[in-house]
Amino acid sequence: MRWADQLIKLSNFELELLQARLADVMDRREGAEMRLAILTAEGEAEIALARSDPEAGWRMGAFNEGLKRRKFAVQRDIDTSAAEETGVRDAIAEAFETLKKYELVAENARLTAAKETARRESAALDEIGLRRAAGRR
Repeated sequence: MRWADQLIKLSNFELELLQARLADVMDRREGAEMRLAILTAEGEAEIALARSDPEAGWRMGAFNEGLKRRKFAVQRDIDTSAAEETGVRDAIAEAFETLKKYELVAENARLTAAKETARRESAALDEIGLRRAAGRR
């Protein structure tokens, strides 16, 4: 039984590590999504400035090109984080399945041990009863 408890403890530890990793990945993805929203807002602000100031319009092409590249890089980070999140979620699901298997094995081992103890006690009581019955004759 001790081995089963150790397996369960190890599996719980692995599960906690995976959950911490998932939280980290989700934080990174949310940060990247926030950066994308900020870049979009900066682009809109620059467009509004270009409409009001003709001098700013001359720099608009270079700004748009740079903005496009930064957005692409941030979107790539978001996509990478989303793929990693999917992988971590799959690993968590597998870890839960493994934990459940270990718990079932441990429970079956406990039940088997309890049945064996009950069988031995029953056999001992039967033996005592047979000896008493034989002694009365």
